[in-house]
Amino acid sequence: MNFRQLDLNLLRVLATIHRTRSVTAASKALSLSQPATSNALARLRHFFDDELFVRSPTGLKATRLCERVAPAVLAQLQALEIAVAGHDAFDPATSPMRWQMSMSDLGEMMFLPPLAAALRQQAPHAHLYNISVGAADVAAALDNREIDCAIGILQPRHRGIRTDLLFRERYVAIASPSWRPASGGRRRVLTRGELAQAALVVSSPTATFHSGVEEMLARMKMSDRIVMRVRHFGALPEIALTTDMLAIVPDMYARSLQQRHDLSTWELADAPAYEVRLVWHASTEKDPAHKWMRSLVHELFARAN
Repeated sequence: MNFRQLDLNLLRVLATIHRTRSVTAASKALSLSQPATSNALARLRHFFDDELFVRSPTGLKATRLCERVAPAVLAQLQALEIAVAGHDAFDPATSPMRWQMSMSDLGEMMFLPPLAAALRQQAPHAHLYNISVGAADVAAALDNREIDCAIGILQPRHRGIRTDLLFRERYVAIASPSWRPASGGRRRVLTRGELAQAALVVSSPTATFHSGVEEMLARMKMSDRIVMRVRHFGALPEIALTTDMLAIVPDMYARSLQQRHDLSTWELADAPAYEVRLVWHASTEKDPAHKWMRSLVHELFARAN
């Protein structure tokens, strides 16, 4: 027998007759006429080359083949029914949802703590994993369902990818409280000329957030002012505190550091703004669980610009 030749609608008839032990009862349960149900049974018998059901004093009795096939069919139909019914029944308080996101090391520091706190309170059975994906590979990772969404400086223009602006950000410089520009100025805005005389340290991550620092400095023709590159943003505060170097970081990160470190912040006069976006695949656009997660990300991080 060739399974591809089987009309799958007939399997509901098989499972219902097996449950009711009656063609008449199965007809009522399926809202079919008795001739239509009998015809479906005849087609099933032809396909399986087996009687499937034989008459007995207590009703129809399943053959051995039917006893092997019908329970498996019923289990699959029930699982499908649960899956379909559950599409609109996501409850964050009880659902054991698993999300795979992608963000850089800075994204982990800035986004994961408030996201983790919210999930533990609102979705205690949820699982969340940060999967490192390069910015250029985010669209493919979403398409292949390796990740569910990403947060970062991302503007993929691939078909089927959706994006939402969370906020606009800018770069600033952090330094030791004793640091001053070569000009001796005390204003908290560094001119391009003052920045061009400073020794700079930058982070060069590989994931979805900030390659933009070096791109900005390259456009400003200041790449030669970078005297140190580190892999993680977490190393920058201590370096800035203990050396004469300026660390270039996002303003959001600088503000969080000031709560824990005695650092000074300097605005950059010519630093361009950039956009931090939430990115996901169109296939999850209407999924209740994914819609809930995107709504939570917006609630936590979106801000007026």
